[in-house]
Amino acid sequence: MIFRTIAFLLLLQSAVWAQQPSVDSLVKATLDVAGSNRVELEKALDSIEPEMKSGLSFLLAYMPPSDAKSLESDFILEHVRGAYEAWNGSPWKAQIDEDMFLNNILPYVNVSERREQWRSDFRKRFLPMVETAKTPSEAAVMLNQKLFPKLKVKYSRKRKRADQGPYESMETGTASCTGLSILLIDACRSVGVPARFVGTPRWSDNSGNHSWVEIWDGDWKFTGAAEPSGDDLNKGWFVGRASKAKESERRYAIYAVSYRNTGLKFPMVWSRNADPVWSVNVTSRYVKESAVPDGKVLIRIKVTQAASDERVAARISIVDENDTVIFEGKTKDESFDGNDHLSITLPKNKSFAVRYEIGEQKVQAKIETGSETKLVEFKVPAAQSAAK
Repeated sequence: MIFRTIAFLLLLQSAVWAQQPSVDSLVKATLDVAGSNRVELEKALDSIEPEMKSGLSFLLAYMPPSDAKSLESDFILEHVRGAYEAWNGSPWKAQIDEDMFLNNILPYVNVSERREQWRSDFRKRFLPMVETAKTPSEAAVMLNQKLFPKLKVKYSRKRKRADQGPYESMETGTASCTGLSILLIDACRSVGVPARFVGTPRWSDNSGNHSWVEIWDGDWKFTGAAEPSGDDLNKGWFVGRASKAKESERRYAIYAVSYRNTGLKFPMVWSRNADPVWSVNVTSRYVKESAVPDGKVLIRIKVTQAASDERVAARISIVDENDTVIFEGKTKDESFDGNDHLSITLPKNKSFAVRYEIGEQKVQAKIETGSETKLVEFKVPAAQSAAK
């Protein structure tokens, strides 16, 4: 009975795989979709080196329709050839199989950003930054530490748009978490590090969306773009919130982008009408038991200027009923991600005095903790500046 069950399952799996369209049939479909731009795609197919044909075929097979109708052969060929150069030239090439290369080094795009010819330029810029790296993890850490200060790109809510291409972010010096992630992923891919875009459309407490980066080094590891945590991966201010994601609820789940069509659309809250971007649900990798002890609640604090609503860095002290300081910290200003706030766990349903300093002025307020995670905001006159 067991053997017959196994045989049936294997037969069923074979039938499912048999129903999957071949790469060649998908390429043909893309050529049909391309319309008048078909000549450019065919020119790329005629020009590519035989050893790179599988890569080009993969890229065309899953190419978004708008790209099939607009991308020129030179653009496509430079990305394909540059991707193979990065893969073949990396010290860790033996660890990266072809499937990983195709889906996470070869793609020229992450989500809905402007299509840009970054591959060769980025390799020249960033390969010297990782010349001592022996693993993908080491290379990703080095890039996250070095490239943003070098390019003078930082997080800002005043960025042009959320889904900026890398050169758009470099031109303005500002980017959202989405733009920063795109820039870091492209830099990683340019030196042969498999990398992919990850995000959630909304945290489970409805406090906003967020995007970050995963890199492959034997397994998937994550980091916040422009938010290096020393020489480590799998750390970040958003770990606590990610641990409360909800796998079965689309708006609260965590997704990793896949260039290959998975049938599951990545929820691009910034561009709902763009071509579909495919993904895998990776929520289970981030969900862990709550780090908040029983009887306590997570409180996040921000201080903003009343006139501009911009966050400022202010020194914070929390004081208990005995006038004892039980916590000291500093709130985040606009150089930090918009969902990144000073956080503390406090007893539920209690009142605490809060003292915060803005420049030379000291202000006292109060926090009522309640029983649920909350964000507490203190507003100050715009003319006052935060403590340095």
